[in-house]
Amino acid sequence: MIVAADTAALLEKIDAVPRPLCLVPTMGALHEGHLSLIRAARQKVGAHGTVAVAIFVNPIQFDRKEDLEKYPRPLEKDLAACEEAGADLVFTPDASQMYAADHSIVVSENRLSNHLCGASRPGHFSGVCTVVMKLFLLFRAQSTVFGKKDFQQLAIIRRMVRDLNVPIEIIGHATIREADGLAMSSRNERLSPEQRADAPIIRRSLVAARDLLSLGERQAEPILAAARFHLEKSPLLKIDYLSLVDAETLEPVATIRRPAILALACFYHSVRLIDHVELMP
Repeated sequence: MIVAADTAALLEKIDAVPRPLCLVPTMGALHEGHLSLIRAARQKVGAHGTVAVAIFVNPIQFDRKEDLEKYPRPLEKDLAACEEAGADLVFTPDASQMYAADHSIVVSENRLSNHLCGASRPGHFSGVCTVVMKLFLLFRAQSTVFGKKDFQQLAIIRRMVRDLNVPIEIIGHATIREADGLAMSSRNERLSPEQRADAPIIRRSLVAARDLLSLGERQAEPILAAARFHLEKSPLLKIDYLSLVDAETLEPVATIRRPAILALACFYHSVRLIDHVELMP
């Protein structure tokens, strides 16, 4: 496995690796969810293609300094996991490699990012789009894999690729969950034992609200109220947002007539977790 710690090393190697190349962008602290993306990339390119992983904690997508400072960075463990999962090339730059001290260009999206995480985390998706575009340009990959857990991020990356005519295939991969239903996240390891024991209420609340569809409910408010009722049973959890949006436009909906998303972001003290369920009328 090749490890490139800076852009010069990456550019020296990138033209020599076999194609097709599938890129898996991550911020490290890899768990089974990330490893499933690496395995999906291998399936995409086959035995003779290249699976590339980027590990970079992108500072410009963090809206809270505390979150950036506490984000886990177990690089040696991550590199071992990448090799075991079948990665061929891993890029591990620091911020000085990715951004000039006086950098002044960002990539922004101004429609799909108006709600949900985009509304509660100002500047977050500009940071995401900017770093992802930089990675696309550096790797010149034929395809890339993103987890569906961050469904708004996936939608925005798809829109960026469409609107800017980026020649890359975007592959969405299913959310990987713990045995108790909690969506896997690098932030889960920052939960206290008490918070971790409580956190499965996130998934249970969303599923309970989704189950109203089978009873014929199509109005957003009762569905949101059902999720909120279950979430408020937790004394540890604080809701950031709970929204029901159109699955394509990500605009809030009052009545479910098309596929929709019931989405939640919440805090356990300073640890922010997200999850969602799909609602099919």
